[in-house]
Amino acid sequence: MTKNIFIIGAGRSTPSLIKYLVDCSIEENFKLKIGDKDFSFLPSELSKHDRVKTIFFDVCDVSQRELEIEKTDLVISMLPAHLHLKVAKDCVKFQKPMVTASYVSQEIRDLHPEAIQRGVLLLNEIGLDPGLDHMSAMKVIDEIKAKGGVVKGFKSFCGGLVAPESDTNPWKYKFTWNPRNVVLAGQGVAKFVEEGEYKYISYHQLFKRTLSLRVLDYGTFEAYANRDSLSYRTIYQLEDIPTLFRGTLRRPGYSEAWDLFVQMGLTDDSYEMNVTGMTYNTFFTSFLNLEDRSIKECLKADFGTSDQVIEKIEWLGIFEDNNVELTQASPAQVLQNLLEEKWNLEIDDKDMIVMQHQFTYELQGEHHELHSSLVFIGVDQIQTAMAITVGLPLAIAAKLILKGQITAVGVHVPVTKEMYQPILAELESLGIRFIEEDILKV
Repeated sequence: MTKNIFIIGAGRSTPSLIKYLVDCSIEENFKLKIGDKDFSFLPSELSKHDRVKTIFFDVCDVSQRELEIEKTDLVISMLPAHLHLKVAKDCVKFQKPMVTASYVSQEIRDLHPEAIQRGVLLLNEIGLDPGLDHMSAMKVIDEIKAKGGVVKGFKSFCGGLVAPESDTNPWKYKFTWNPRNVVLAGQGVAKFVEEGEYKYISYHQLFKRTLSLRVLDYGTFEAYANRDSLSYRTIYQLEDIPTLFRGTLRRPGYSEAWDLFVQMGLTDDSYEMNVTGMTYNTFFTSFLNLEDRSIKECLKADFGTSDQVIEKIEWLGIFEDNNVELTQASPAQVLQNLLEEKWNLEIDDKDMIVMQHQFTYELQGEHHELHSSLVFIGVDQIQTAMAITVGLPLAIAAKLILKGQITAVGVHVPVTKEMYQPILAELESLGIRFIEEDILKV
């Protein structure tokens, strides 16, 4: 019997998702329908496959949305997060499972009782981060508990970076996901717990307080704290854990340079400037009090900026008279506009996903430390590491749901063995594999 899958959204992360489902479509008897307004990221060989149909789709068109969801067997929503609720409500109404990589919103969480009543699974956070992080962490946590161990500390780090062979600029960074999210990252207050004490880092201190770590044979990385580590105590059933920290990975030196932008106010998105006719030089200096000093002299005197940071800033072309070519924009939007010119992946570049979990636990009176690490390098500009590690968990979960191997109902994230064991096993067969290292035993 044919199973119909409706994929809403055809953005950067969908080619890997669609390729997987196309590759198993004959064996599993799947047919795919992809709805979007723009298919520029979808390779022609996928869009023209005889088991794939593409349609112009407007998620805000209620009649079209209900029609397509009612006649499918499963929905994969690749929409921006704020649009998932429209789809989720219809999936519950028409009793169709939904899979998405986005964080669970409170509005979707509120659908849990009705979804259970109607026997519908709304599986969220089944991408990379969130998703692969949940599954790989829960695997280790469950194994430690099964041995009788008690988890005392959990630190988790993830970053989308460039592969070593494509690391060609002084920032050691290029955009591998939404540029706007990178520019606005960290705003708010970071919250975590360390040795039983609650810790809070304001945005203006965030990039000053980084951790250093090594990951397998890929050298040293630095990490800045994510906004809310505390909520993961409930997700991972570690309510009383003394230490829990989640962070974002960059190469050393990135955070010191990014902190200058934060201190100057260049990441502020709360107001608009008139930048008509401005160059990046005049934009940058509009935030400085030069007082007959050069930009470099001002940066060193007023911000304590190092030569290494100045090198990174200069490489961006901020000291040059290149036109901004915007009219009204927030400082963050102007900065993003510049970075999109300088941090784009070149045609032959490859990206890299790096993830590491650090566990400390007690077992039979002994103290242990275990690291679980993943490094995955992309194939090309379409099959990027980011797209693959977001898309494949979604695709595998969809397949398992349609085969009846995931039977949960209600609103869920993938932290149960029923979900994470088969998904991680298949991901490992596809080259997405975590390496576990016993670091310490005393």
